[in-house]
Amino acid sequence: MDKYKIILFDLDGTLSDPKMGITKSVQYALQKMDIDEPNIDKLECFIGPPLQVSFAEYYDFDEENTQRAIDYYRERFKNKGMFENELYSDIPLLLKSLKEQDYILVVATSKPTVFSEQILKYFKIDQYFELVVGSNLDGTRTSKTEIIQYIIDKYNEQKLDDFIMIGDRKHDIIGANNAGIDSIGVTYGYGSLKEISDSNPTHIVHSVDEIKDILIGSKVE
Repeated sequence: MDKYKIILFDLDGTLSDPKMGITKSVQYALQKMDIDEPNIDKLECFIGPPLQVSFAEYYDFDEENTQRAIDYYRERFKNKGMFENELYSDIPLLLKSLKEQDYILVVATSKPTVFSEQILKYFKIDQYFELVVGSNLDGTRTSKTEIIQYIIDKYNEQKLDDFIMIGDRKHDIIGANNAGIDSIGVTYGYGSLKEISDSNPTHIVHSVDEIKDILIGSKVE
């Protein structure tokens, strides 16, 4: 069954494991805000959601302090943090296989587009993606619903049934549901099985191979 045509991938926690770069950059920003957090494991909650949401939710920063923290975060992230990152095993093979089956691949991430494009080039997987859509540096277009809808509008000749969103956090699944498209929740990233299940995805997978089984398995048989 050739059901989908356009596959949207989240970046952090889905294509790559960015833990060191993100948590250390958050830690740096907090230090600049006179908050000491020595345990970077406690900062994993920052992986996935928009920074505007996380700094406000976890540290009660108001709008002004949230923006200051984001500016400090980016100081470290753009010079070092974005490269403290590694692809999940078998992601390049998955992307190659999907392109060979003529799928259109798009990155849909809350990370700023400019950083996302650099990361894809760093990992040498940028050639697989027709479009990269992230947030803007001015803080606009940060929600997954907005990002997914922007992509759908770009491909307005396609039906909603042609799209599927793949991600590891509830924001990915909720964004897909809000936009009216199918989704795959992955458990190998940073969202718990409960978080993903509660968000009501179309599919839940536990490995990159299972993504391939859903998207290609029946297509090549």
